[in-house]
Amino acid sequence: MNSHTTALPTPPRSVAELDALQTRFALRLSARLTEQSQAVSPDISERLRFAREQALARARTKLAAETAGAVSRSGPSLALLGGWGVKIASVLPLVVLAAGLILIQRWHSSTQISAAAEIDASLLSDDVPPDAYSDPGFVEFLKTPRD
Repeated sequence: MNSHTTALPTPPRSVAELDALQTRFALRLSARLTEQSQAVSPDISERLRFAREQALARARTKLAAETAGAVSRSGPSLALLGGWGVKIASVLPLVVLAAGLILIQRWHSSTQISAAAEIDASLLSDDVPPDAYSDPGFVEFLKTPRD
């Protein structure tokens, strides 16, 4: 048996690790291909350029077909909005919150106004002499319940 043992790489534990490994491999491969492209003859370089353009064209058509399929599967409402559906859905809770706060503020204001109107109406309908309004004990008079 060999005295030198190589540790086997552990499989990735999450999608993020797998993405990181794939990205690292792609960067290393790209760097190696860039280094070796300097030693390639012009005719091979031209064939590689042509093959690369064909691969990119196929990838674009495949991506366009997948995107069209995803839009048609997402339903007519999202397809009609053309990407605006997600933006509207993310702003909708903020709009509902703002509308709720405005309604609460208006309800609170109307409650205060109706309470003040009730006090004014009771003061104007009472048989209180005008001198009582300037009396310091008038606030106590207003606070006492009447039968």
